[in-house]
Amino acid sequence: MKSFYITTTLPYVNAEPHIGFAMELIHADVIARAKKLQGDEVFFNTGTDEHGAKVYNKAIEANRDPQQYTDEYASKFKELIELLGIDQGSVHFIRTTEERHKRAAQEIWKLCEKAGDIYKKNYTIKYCIGCELEKTDSELINGRCVIHPDKELEIREEENYFFRFSKYQEPLLKFYKGHPDFVIPDFRFNEIIKFAERRLEDFSVSRLKAKMPWGVEVPGDPEHVMYVWFDALTSYISTIGWPDDMEEFEKWWPVVQFAGKDQVRQQAGMWQAMLMSAGLFPSKQIVIHGFINYKGEKMSKSIGNVIAPKEVVDRFGLDALRYFVTREINQFEDTDISWEKFLEAYNANLANGLGNLVSRIMQLAQTHLDKPVEIAEWEDMSDFFAILDKFEINKAADYIWAKIGKLDALIQEKKPWESKDEEVIADLVVRLYSIARMLNPFMPDTSAKIKSLVKANKKPESPLFPRKD
Repeated sequence: MKSFYITTTLPYVNAEPHIGFAMELIHADVIARAKKLQGDEVFFNTGTDEHGAKVYNKAIEANRDPQQYTDEYASKFKELIELLGIDQGSVHFIRTTEERHKRAAQEIWKLCEKAGDIYKKNYTIKYCIGCELEKTDSELINGRCVIHPDKELEIREEENYFFRFSKYQEPLLKFYKGHPDFVIPDFRFNEIIKFAERRLEDFSVSRLKAKMPWGVEVPGDPEHVMYVWFDALTSYISTIGWPDDMEEFEKWWPVVQFAGKDQVRQQAGMWQAMLMSAGLFPSKQIVIHGFINYKGEKMSKSIGNVIAPKEVVDRFGLDALRYFVTREINQFEDTDISWEKFLEAYNANLANGLGNLVSRIMQLAQTHLDKPVEIAEWEDMSDFFAILDKFEINKAADYIWAKIGKLDALIQEKKPWESKDEEVIADLVVRLYSIARMLNPFMPDTSAKIKSLVKANKKPESPLFPRKD
């Protein structure tokens, strides 16, 4: 049995979960479920990033102790696992405030320091608190971060520890050249290659505890805490046992990482250099998704246009949400959504599409077949799995809906309600069962319901997806 390890990013616990992270979590779950169907043993990691200035400032604003604040918000993100139908048989949830993680963060610091890659110096930078990253002038528009234009940049002048990122320019470029599918999609890979081809700048990996006390203490220097990215990225290895359980670590490493387009530099550049510095193998692959916008605007709590995943589940159902984010939202580009678009897609492709197809076929089967169809053989799924092995989630969902369309056309062609041909009806049921199998990673509840109906030779008592107004 092969081992497969996949992780989402760890979102900051400074706000309620929104549909953007729900999409990332569901996408990773689709891949994890598909790998399990192919016989792999799967470790699926997610969790929460709980240190850093953004979290600390939110806790202070709320007049809360930072640990109590993060405990509350971490629980909200952990609740997503059940809310979104994530496979609880393979998922693991790590918090960066856990002691095992703190030990790992300090250990990777020591290894990087031993390699000569951590040093202290005075510096002045322009810092975006939203990104938790320093910004160069070329990354700004009108003096503001393009991702967080509503936030003033901080000018920071202090003595910090730095990571010798510049040392890893050639090793990174050599690695990228030898692994042409390391970052998916290609245009995101080109971004990090071009970034690395420019002179890499060493980056800060600590903050003075006197200014920002909420973080992992720097080994040997209690006046500093680790820069949040250095701490959080280590979660990808601490969650699988590093450095305490190397057997477990070596079983799972390297990892496939899912992340948003604003994290290409951190995930594909900084983190890989840190791994090299610590003497560890780089990640296996990194899959980068786009942003979800609401009616043309980036979702923002201050604007009030954030869509919470629970809202979608409450209005349309769990599997409808999973359908939306895997087929209707562009995986690699930004996508504009609205409640109107949700409603249109639901009625067209779930109520009138899949749901209606299941009712028609199983009505025919219940009426004209004496017993359930024996599902001895079904369509080979190798082409379907080949798409998912490339992490092309939209394409795999379209593959399923193409099958649904062909099956609907076949019903119109054969007219089994007129012929009452049992062989034709049985063939339709077998084809429907094959669709149900492919739906398993995408819409597991719906997949199970269809399989149950086929095995019972019954039509659904009520539509799988009742039409909505």
